[in-house]
Amino acid sequence: MTYPVLKLSNIKRWFGDGDKKLHVLKGVNLEIHKGEIVALVGPSGSGKSTMLYIAGLLDQPSFGTIRLADIACEKMSEKERTEMRRAYLGFVYQSHLLLPDFSAMENVMLPQLINGASKKKAKEKAVFLLEKMGLKNRLRHRSGELSGGEQQRVAIARALINSPSLLLADEPTGNLDPLTSEKVFAELLATVKETGLSALIATHNPELASKMDRRVQLIDGIIEEV
Repeated sequence: MTYPVLKLSNIKRWFGDGDKKLHVLKGVNLEIHKGEIVALVGPSGSGKSTMLYIAGLLDQPSFGTIRLADIACEKMSEKERTEMRRAYLGFVYQSHLLLPDFSAMENVMLPQLINGASKKKAKEKAVFLLEKMGLKNRLRHRSGELSGGEQQRVAIARALINSPSLLLADEPTGNLDPLTSEKVFAELLATVKETGLSALIATHNPELASKMDRRVQLIDGIIEEV
């Protein structure tokens, strides 16, 4: 029996209390299956980041259920959520969030080392992913010595190094110029498809969204298929 990599059921998220409650998500339902790349679109302020944070177990819903690899997650402790993130999830943000004192290779190695891999194995995998992202000659450069597009490629490699089941990306090319954005996004999609993982990618760019397997739109706190 197969099951979704991610299943969100009637997810609601509000902030504040009583009359001052701000309802951001009002009953989100979404399934993502193995190997599927889904674009999450919607206007600014619609709650896309909030939804990604909940899907990534970085925030808890006010109501509803989250299943990752058919494991119920909404009532987990912080320690259990951290373990689930390490085992199943990879994250790419609009800002690359690289460690400035580390080289590109060291930034990518870090999640493997945290997961207990040997330095040799972590290095081999980091080099493989960075070369795949076109950074063969930039392995030992620190983040400040890399262009914006190169920094985001490093961030993508870092998100993939632990072989997650699901990649969550929040406007991963939003800080890049159009030409660089298109190139980095193409490399991201190609790598995701090659590795066979699933992805939920928030974007404002309709052209980029059209290149994914399907699109869902967050409108007034509810998900609609596009």
